[in-house]
Amino acid sequence: MSSWLSSALAALMFFGLWGFFTKLAVNHIDSKSALIYQTLGVLVIGLITLSTMNFKPASDSKGFSFAVLTGLTYGIGCLFYFIAASKGKIMTVVTLTSLYPVVTIVLSYLLLKEDINTRQCIGIMLAFVAIVLMSS
Repeated sequence: MSSWLSSALAALMFFGLWGFFTKLAVNHIDSKSALIYQTLGVLVIGLITLSTMNFKPASDSKGFSFAVLTGLTYGIGCLFYFIAASKGKIMTVVTLTSLYPVVTIVLSYLLLKEDINTRQCIGIMLAFVAIVLMSS
């Protein structure tokens, strides 16, 4: 198994659990409170990770800036995700928001000059078909 594949499969499983636990949380508390408690959970993982690095993370200013932007955009996305999950069916919300890689793909194509081949374009179109099928 490729070195990245096992990590990607673990991420897939944990993101799936994250989507499921989101709905359980917003069934009992409001979406903004759920975001706050989720952030506490992320903080715990961050502190554990920091301890495995002997409390000495890398310190490149560009990397730091982009990592902070990553956290900010993740937090904003999570807030809207929790709001959507509290108002809609979780399987529809998860399916729609799972198209976020399309945003990454377009930005990577436009800004990083990464190629998109025909097969990948077909995959993107099929993802949109899945959204239509899951939403009806």
